[in-house]
Amino acid sequence: MKITLLFTGKTKPGYIDQGISDYSSRINHYISLEIIDIQDIKKAKGWPQEKVMEFEGEKILGRIRPEDYVILLDERGKQINSLELAGLLEDKMLQPVKNLVFVTGGAFGFARTVYDRANMLLSVSKMTFSHQVIRFLFLEQLYRAFTIIKGQPYHHG
Repeated sequence: MKITLLFTGKTKPGYIDQGISDYSSRINHYISLEIIDIQDIKKAKGWPQEKVMEFEGEKILGRIRPEDYVILLDERGKQINSLELAGLLEDKMLQPVKNLVFVTGGAFGFARTVYDRANMLLSVSKMTFSHQVIRFLFLEQLYRAFTIIKGQPYHHG
């Protein structure tokens, strides 16, 4: 199985980029990981929110194959703890899932077409984070999940 992270927008602060790079490298010891940035719309000022979401949705869907298992990181999604995330990953690794795709939306969230394509909605937290911070937080949780699966001491909960 492979994990793909589709991130909408760019990571600007270098310290977050460095953390993303560090956790990506760690995760790649366990599983193939690909991070794809979906570019923001550069000239979207003045565009209606629905048009921005639709445009971003088309870009997201253009990166997803029919056989992919798609999980949207969404505030309305199911909340799980780190052990449950590890269990979810283990479950998907035992199924014929070739590519597990986690997706973050833009500032306005996801277009209806993206929700329709999703297999699951997952909430990272009840709190709201910037799209830049959520990348780092989610990668740390993915790394934690793999250390749980392998019985390594990173997770002490």
